Amino acid sequence: MQKVSIIIPAYNEEKRIGNTLEEYSNYFNSLNKNKTIDYEIIVVINGTTDNTEKVVIDYEKLNNKIKHLNFKKGGKGFAIIEGFKYALEKNKGLIGFVDADMATPPEEFHKLVKSIKNNNGVIASRGLKDSYVKTSFSRKLTNRGFNLVVRSLLFLPFSDTQCGAKIFDHKAIDFLITNMSFTQWAFDIEMLYLLVNNNFKIKEVPTKWIDKQGSKINLTKVPIKMFLSVVRLRLTYSPFKFIVRLYDKIPEKLKFHHTL
Repeated sequence: MQKVSIIIPAYNEEKRIGNTLEEYSNYFNSLNKNKTIDYEIIVVINGTTDNTEKVVIDYEKLNNKIKHLNFKKGGKGFAIIEGFKYALEKNKGLIGFVDADMATPPEEFHKLVKSIKNNNGVIASRGLKDSYVKTSFSRKLTNRGFNLVVRSLLFLPFSDTQCGAKIFDHKAIDFLITNMSFTQWAFDIEMLYLLVNNNFKIKEVPTKWIDKQGSKINLTKVPIKMFLSVVRLRLTYSPFKFIVRLYDKIPEKLKFHHTL
């Protein structure tokens, strides 16, 4: 059976994580019974202030393939890397992550598993021709504009770097754990940038993605922070990385919204 670890970063997700765990458990349990996939779900709770952990513990009691980690530190990137570390100790198969809101149904995550073949990683994409995306016009516009910035500055060959469903083999995971610098708003981009520029083979596949209520993304502030994070990332991996070092020495109160 193919071993698969599914990491779910969770920040204040008490209202949505239960449905996600139920749907993913039901789907992957059926694959496990058919001896297709040996899976585990690792929920990484990070900086939460609600009852997310209690909800997850209740589902752990129902399914012994669900586990959780709880950290006081926040941030999606931090949570995913910690999940990678935990999974890699036991799993030399495939390790991936998916958002807690069920925007990516379990069958779409399974599609990533089936598509990996001779690649080191597979990412779900909302930007390909055969993708099905249900979201607001403003979010679609934001995603497309951001992807244009990513392509222009970093020359990544992907139509969507931000979809929250990705899976990698253990070699790619080991490399990421060692080399990621935890760029907060450009975590997915740094991940793909490092892999592509170090000769890992990453495949992009169309996906079905449905926007869910309760999103914590502020479409006014977040795009600016993400743009500046991409600029920081580009500078970090260029001869001008000294600019980032100089910026980091500036007192926090003088920095522009702490974005660079």
